[in-house]
Amino acid sequence: MPATNPESESFRDLRSLINADAAELSMRLRARQLADFPPEAQKSLRRFSPAEAARFIGIAEGYLRQLAAEGRGPEPLSNGRRLYSIEDIEQLRQFLDGSGKGGRRYVPHRREGEALQVISVMNFKGGSGKTTTAAHLAEYLAFRGYRVLAIDLDPQASLSALFGLQPELDVADNDTIYGAIRYDDQRREMAEIVRATYIPTLHLIPGQLELMEFEHETPKALMTREGRDSMFFSRIGEALAQVSDAYDVVVIDCPPQLGFLTLSALCAATAVLITVHPQMLDVMSMSQFLNMTAGLLDVVANAGAATEYDWMRYLVTRYEPSDGPQTKLVGWMRSILGGRVLTHPMVKSTAIADAGLTKHTLYEVDRQQFTRQTYDRAVESLDLVNGEIEALIKQVWKRA
Repeated sequence: MPATNPESESFRDLRSLINADAAELSMRLRARQLADFPPEAQKSLRRFSPAEAARFIGIAEGYLRQLAAEGRGPEPLSNGRRLYSIEDIEQLRQFLDGSGKGGRRYVPHRREGEALQVISVMNFKGGSGKTTTAAHLAEYLAFRGYRVLAIDLDPQASLSALFGLQPELDVADNDTIYGAIRYDDQRREMAEIVRATYIPTLHLIPGQLELMEFEHETPKALMTREGRDSMFFSRIGEALAQVSDAYDVVVIDCPPQLGFLTLSALCAATAVLITVHPQMLDVMSMSQFLNMTAGLLDVVANAGAATEYDWMRYLVTRYEPSDGPQTKLVGWMRSILGGRVLTHPMVKSTAIADAGLTKHTLYEVDRQQFTRQTYDRAVESLDLVNGEIEALIKQVWKRA
């Protein structure tokens, strides 16, 4: 179909132009999605090398090879190469815990007295790497053996797409968290909405445009609220309480605006991670975001919301170490925000961007698809960032 003639646009109003473009784009995108990802297609996870498996478990690669040579643990082989599925890695953790004589434990599930960790990943400005950060953090923790629930709170549903779901085709109405926090009699139990993924220790609550209904319905609910109805800011926390025993960590990908959904996620969180791109315009935008957030949290706190957190951190994303102005800006941020800026930034990498083009995280793609140095540098950066966050979780649980 030929492109629209720009000269003809003067004879059409803005509403008709937007409607026409939206319909055309939706049709073409759906056709492309169906071609690339047929409805019956299921996303799967590759197998991992001994080095990767050992890294996830937290043991030396040599020890893993020794276990395999002695016939202890699963025996994974593929075309003559020793490769490990995520199920094999989980079995190895169970085996090591069952056979170990020391005090160390390789299955890191919550223990008695350790509270569920709910991490809200947020930013006011698009392009800060918020969804990429949330996806890689959720997968990293799942690969490390934690039971993780990822919640896509963004109506654009990019997190859901990274985990293999097509929001327009795979996520029906009432299948998002809106189904568990809505105000009418169609509300569902949280357990009915949670979905398994291709990673056994990672579950997902997907998103889609339906989430915007919470933004539209909340003002009405506030005006007609009855005493038995809970306030909007407590609803996500109440929904999580229904399934809390099944998980160690919840990672919430918040929408890039301060609405009722974001405020509810903030009030449900035990920790907040704010992503920021090291450019002055992004830092200025973050300053506005913080000012607005502070004012709104004052309002909900006065209404009875809990606003105490175990930790809050800023994560520098898309960082280019060779960029002088970026380095200076990051140093300036550290001088103001101190230790609340994570020690390790997330470096900018074509490997992460290219993996995203095929709706994969970098952890899911094989090293051979990229230049080895590029891939290793990106994975190292991801592991350092996510490892620092894991250390914060362990600190809250008072683990060594």
